[in-house]
Amino acid sequence: MRVLLVEDDEPVAQSLRRGLVRYGFEVAWVATGGDALAHEAPYDVVLLDLGLPDADGLDICKTLRGRGDVPIIVISARIDETDRVVGLELGADDYVTKPFGVREVIARIRAVMRRAQPRASPGSAGSGPDRYGARLTVDRKAARVRLDGEEVALAPKEYDLLAFLTEEPGALMSREQIMEAVWDANWFGPTKTLDVHVAALRRKLAGVITIEAVRGVGFRLEIDKHGGENSDKSDRGKGDGSS
Repeated sequence: MRVLLVEDDEPVAQSLRRGLVRYGFEVAWVATGGDALAHEAPYDVVLLDLGLPDADGLDICKTLRGRGDVPIIVISARIDETDRVVGLELGADDYVTKPFGVREVIARIRAVMRRAQPRASPGSAGSGPDRYGARLTVDRKAARVRLDGEEVALAPKEYDLLAFLTEEPGALMSREQIMEAVWDANWFGPTKTLDVHVAALRRKLAGVITIEAVRGVGFRLEIDKHGGENSDKSDRGKGDGSS
């Protein structure tokens, strides 16, 4: 995922950039509003500081929103409620006040990208559900999953986990990334709950998806292209993949 970071405070920018890169983001950093507006390379989300040296960040936010619907997250030391309200009214999708942690910012990014997914989902026709293989569909607007046309009963967090992992089939997601995105950026409980939910998805969607456990790292979801009986039995035998 490509991030345009607009921040004039170099230590803050470098720290945030390093953290995002560690989590697999591509980060383009600019220090002024003018450079942000002149940036031509494509990006998927904007992190925008309001205290820029050449312009008010609120004006930059308004201009960027006028150009398209790329998600914008304001990152600012301004804690006044008026600034927050104005920023959101001008088109920002979220507002984070300094000081903040990298994990919080990543959780906010993933949250706004999930909200944007229905209107920008690759391979989906209009606002319809996303299809994975011949048998599985995920309707992100209705938060429903169907297997062979029949709705699958998933617990709320089971759905959230499936929706997150199917955003990038084949990508290896660390346990930390998953916990932040599906549960909470400030989750300090045991991650065994993740293994329980993975096991539930394997059981309910056996033969349709494979969730591979990579020991010491996390999980990778693959779509079963065949959906045959053999793959069903194989997946059932994997257990919960605790690592």
